[in-house]
Amino acid sequence: MLVVRTAIRSIASKPYELDFADLAGSKLREAPDGWHAILPLGGAKHRLWLEELPSSGSSLAVELPFDRNFDLRLQAAHRFWLALEQRPVRPPPLAQSIGGRHRHILALRAVDGWLEGNSYRKIAQRLFGKSRIPDRGWKTHDLRSRTIRLVQLGLRLMRGGYRDLLRHKGEDKDDAS
Repeated sequence: MLVVRTAIRSIASKPYELDFADLAGSKLREAPDGWHAILPLGGAKHRLWLEELPSSGSSLAVELPFDRNFDLRLQAAHRFWLALEQRPVRPPPLAQSIGGRHRHILALRAVDGWLEGNSYRKIAQRLFGKSRIPDRGWKTHDLRSRTIRLVQLGLRLMRGGYRDLLRHKGEDKDDAS
């Protein structure tokens, strides 16, 4: 979420005309801590927080505190600026690939089967199809190893590892809280 404030008007550049209450498809709500806005611009949803609603025609500024999430906020601010400029917007920095999403779905299905007491073979049959599971050589089959890894991933996600999905890929997990 980007923190947006009214800025000191700059003579050097023309401010963007943003009327938060009148943007097509936007959602704006007042909360005890200020205003929350979801603006669909450039094919992406931009989440903003404003302490107070700026008057029409005000110059805006994005607050970027130097903290562990500075790089994510900077990328989000850049995506918002690209949308305002009507330029192509790249995917969000924490967006998962299709393969990553598929793997997490399989992991959650695998751990559900494991928690119900099913064997790895039975879980693999459900995930990958009975025809792909051999009658012989199961102990050394690659789908057995993959199923075990999926169950382990599902258990990690279940035990709080899902929070890692919200962190930057290079971030040290021990420093995160």
